[in-house]
Amino acid sequence: MIESTIFTPCQIGPITLRNRTIRSAAFENMAHGNRPTEQLFNYHTAVARGGIGMTTLAYASVSRSGLSFEGQLWLREEIVPELKKLTDAIHAEGAKASIQIGHCGNMTHRATCGEKPLSPSGRFNLYSPTFTRKMTVKDIDQIVDDFGKAVDMCRRAGFDCIEVHAGHGYLISQFLSPYTNHRRDEYGGSLENRMRFMRRVITRVMEEAKDDMAIVVKTNMYDGFRSGMHEEECIKVAQELEKLGVHALVLTAGFVSKAPMDVMRGAMPLKTLAYYMDMKKFWWLKFGLFFGGRIMIPTVPYKDAYFYDTAMRFRKAVKMPLIYVGGMVNKDDMEKVLDSGFVAFQMARALVHDTDFVNKLHSGEVTKSGCKHSNYCIGRMYTLDMRCHQCMKEGELPAKLQREIEKSEKEIEANK
Repeated sequence: MIESTIFTPCQIGPITLRNRTIRSAAFENMAHGNRPTEQLFNYHTAVARGGIGMTTLAYASVSRSGLSFEGQLWLREEIVPELKKLTDAIHAEGAKASIQIGHCGNMTHRATCGEKPLSPSGRFNLYSPTFTRKMTVKDIDQIVDDFGKAVDMCRRAGFDCIEVHAGHGYLISQFLSPYTNHRRDEYGGSLENRMRFMRRVITRVMEEAKDDMAIVVKTNMYDGFRSGMHEEECIKVAQELEKLGVHALVLTAGFVSKAPMDVMRGAMPLKTLAYYMDMKKFWWLKFGLFFGGRIMIPTVPYKDAYFYDTAMRFRKAVKMPLIYVGGMVNKDDMEKVLDSGFVAFQMARALVHDTDFVNKLHSGEVTKSGCKHSNYCIGRMYTLDMRCHQCMKEGELPAKLQREIEKSEKEIEANK
């Protein structure tokens, strides 16, 4: 029997994965108090036990000013021993441990991040909504230093790989995009200038990583709207990252504050989002969802392997290793991606639905995930931990949310 390419080892920089599957950095909302919890520990060790090549802890902020959520990791010295226990457990199951690091920029509030939110240009952020403060060069220097210190902490915590988040409209992406960067100094204007902050962060990260940690960067292929980054500029960003020596790119798209469903595809379950939302903290968003939810968060049709065609154009534009992400739920598409020259692929929703999915795929028990793409797990993650509705007990899900889920799943099936 010929072994599928999915289950052959692969090299990413200085590390070797037992297979080509990676748990993508989908936000877990399991770091209460901004530190690791038993719930976070149990989830990632279960994914490692389930056969994954490498599992990625999501969206860890390099500083308090970069926090978007109360359930988000904040990298600081006091949690290094706790993270080490988690990476040791992941390694004991045969998987590699990765962590995504980043800074949210304007995507937060003072109550969460401890100060007026930072941004490249200091404009009002309607999505939050909040006023932001334009970063000074001293602020930029500090954030670059924070990224460097974060990598050092992650090394001591036992991580094999760092994923730098440079997409989706968070801080590095905010500097790259003309939509959010209106600066008139050396960090704004031309693409060369808009890449300066990214270049400084990545250079510092690579220095701290030395020669024994893999460094991958999650970067956009497009922002998803007219005034944002388009494919041509994003290819130039990818080529710049290749010059900087990063070990692989994770190709993604979308902008949380402007085109969020380009990231995830399908429809946002608005009733689910509103139901779980804390009215005291998010009354403005709940109000907006009620009167104009589909305008605020328009649907983007879902299909399996939805980034494939665009990612292939990036595959032709750079020689470096690329990691595919986006709609990886069936074996045929996984093998197609690998046969097309991608070193590995990432997935998340299949592993929210079933942490043992990779083992079942390997044994032949399944060839496709049971995820039905209703996006319930996304609708609740801004308030509660990520969870698949199919794994909930009978009666645990309110009837109106069940109806919304069933409607969404029927629409996806009809559009296939």
